[in-house]
Formats: sequence, C-alpha cells, structure tokens
Amino acid sequence: MFDTLKEIYENVIVRYIEELCNNPMLLIMSILDIVIVIFLLHKLFQMLKGTRAWQLSKGILLLILATFLSEVFRLNILNYILSSVMTYGVFMLIVIFQPEIRRGLEQLGTSKFSKYFGIDQDVNAKTKENIYKIAIAAMELSKAGTGALIVIEREIKIQDITATGIVMNAEISPQVLVNIFEPKTPLHDGAVVISNHKIAAASCMLPLADDKDIARELGTRHRAAIGISKESDAIVVVVSEETGKVSIAKDGTLIADVREDVLKKILIKNLIVEIPKVKKKGRAPKKKVEQKQ
Repeated sequence: MFDTLKEIYENVIVRYIEELCNNPMLLIMSILDIVIVIFLLHKLFQMLKGTRAWQLSKGILLLILATFLSEVFRLNILNYILSSVMTYGVFMLIVIFQPEIRRGLEQLGTSKFSKYFGIDQDVNAKTKENIYKIAIAAMELSKAGTGALIVIEREIKIQDITATGIVMNAEISPQVLVNIFEPKTPLHDGAVVISNHKIAAASCMLPLADDKDIARELGTRHRAAIGISKESDAIVVVVSEETGKVSIAKDGTLIADVREDVLKKILIKNLIVEIPKVKKKGRAPKKKVEQKQ
C-alpha cells in the first residue's frame, strides 16, 4: 500500500509540480480549474441541502468510503460486492434523483440577468400586491373552513399542470379566489395556478407525493401540494378543509399552520427578486475659497 502511494507521489504529484514550475500559464489554468470545481460543488450543495437528495448523498459518500477502505484492507469479497454496486449504481442514482436532476437542469436554463439591470422593480411591486391578495384570500377561506390549493408558478413553467384545468387568465383578487373554491361550484375541486401575475387556470390536477415519510393525517390537498413543489420550484398555499389551517409547500417540504404575517413573509422572501443596490456617490463637498482682501 505504502509503495503504491510512494509511486503515485513520485510519478504523478512530483511530475505535476515540476510542470507547474516550468509553465506558469498551467498554474493559472489549474487555479481557475479548482475555483470552478469549488463553485460547482458549492452550488450543488446549495441545491441538495434540505432535500431528500441530501440524505441520500450522505449514504452514497458512506458507500464510497466503505468501498475504498475494503480495498485498502484487502477485504476482497466485500470490495467486489461494493464495487459492483458502485458500477451499476449510476443508473439507480438517475432514477432516484430524477426530480432533483430535472429541477436543477430547468433552473440552469432559466435567465436571471434582468434583476441586475433593475428591470424587475415594477414586477416586484406587482408581485407584492398579488401576495397580499393571496394572503387575504387564504385567511378568508381559512375562517370559512373552505379547502383551497393555490399554486404560484416561479421560474420553472408548469404548463402541463395548467393544461389539466380550466383556463381563466383572470386578474388576481381575493374575491375571485374565494369564489373559485366555494363548495359545490364547478371549479372548486382542484388547484388554482397563478402565472405571470394572473390566475392562469382553475380546477387543475396535481401529482400526489407518495413518500412514506409523509404524515398519514395529511390529506390529498397537502400531498398534491408537496408533489408539485418537488417536481418544480412552485410555491403552494394550502388551506385545510378539516382544520382551516393554512400551510405552505416548498421544495418538497410542508410548513404547517402559518399565520397571515408569516405567510406574507415567506411568499415575499421567495417570490420577490432581490435587486442589487447601487451605492450612490454623494457630491463632494465644495471647498471654501477664501478671498483675499
């Protein structure tokens, strides 16, 4: 083992250091390479943290460590089994991480340059106004004990979900939202999708989350909210018909029983685009010129 490490050190590491010393440009490219890799790993960590994939990632790292140790200590049978799992595990990972991979690629394809040029200032004002309208409607529905499911589309488009409902393209207002979910009306069953500051559709069908770790007492609305928040970056406001409690689903997790002020804060935090503040340079103080008499 130590002979192998010594051989790697002499043939690879030492030779690479010599090449860096002889070619400064290679050193610059190596530093750039390391910075890019660190940046990508940081972004991957941010994307996985707090999701199911994060827990699975820790298990995968443990499996890699066990494979390495089994090779070091010459546990041949165990190493063969673990190596076989690692070989075919790539296909398993694609299946297991399918929602996270899809979400990451979709987010990678979205453009966020406009926020750096102040284009979203008017959009933010409109979004904040709509957030207050949604919050008012949610509280009214909660008081009446009326179930509701409001999906707020973000960067990842969900036209396939909108297509399952009745197209409305209506202005957002508390009155309209409350009337949509009124029991025994044609549109009350299903979800409302809000897109581009409009009520895009009502009576939409959502995918249900089938995770075994979801509490059994959660009804169909809550499972549907968790399901669509896993498959996209949408935020979902849920009103329970049984308890009247308002909850929020985001990134596959459910924040249960939120007050109106908390609901507004969460929606503002996740829907309002932060615009970089440009420090205004103040005028330089005028120098007083003393006049000679």
